[in-house]
Amino acid sequence: MTLRPATAADLPAVMALLEAHRLPTAGLAAPLDGFLVADDSGALVGVIGLERHAEFGLLRSAAVDASRRGSGVGRMLVERLLADAAARGVKAIYLLTTTAEDYFPRFAFEKVARDTVPAAVRASVEFTSACPETATVMMRHVTS
Repeated sequence: MTLRPATAADLPAVMALLEAHRLPTAGLAAPLDGFLVADDSGALVGVIGLERHAEFGLLRSAAVDASRRGSGVGRMLVERLLADAAARGVKAIYLLTTTAEDYFPRFAFEKVARDTVPAAVRASVEFTSACPETATVMMRHVTS
């Protein structure tokens, strides 16, 4: 299995994986800039994305095929995304979740109030329409 940047050709498989996990696809389009996929011999088994909003990032669309849950694919995707974000000078990463608030603390994400999120991130499709107001907001510092 390899982790690689997503390409426009991955869009149908990415959409199918996200829909299978009931994750928002609003605002998602080719060329999938900032997205990584886990590719196992041509089969997409995981995806994660980082949207840039000024010097901040929005983690979105983290999903692993049900047959690969618990195998470390999700961990590898998150760790690669964090490393890539640090290399690109991202100061902090935010995310919204309705199902994974117990998963992300292992990567140093902490719950934060919605009104503490930078305006550029709050203006994203995820914050304005794709995720419910009741979603948990989490944040992790990346660079100082």
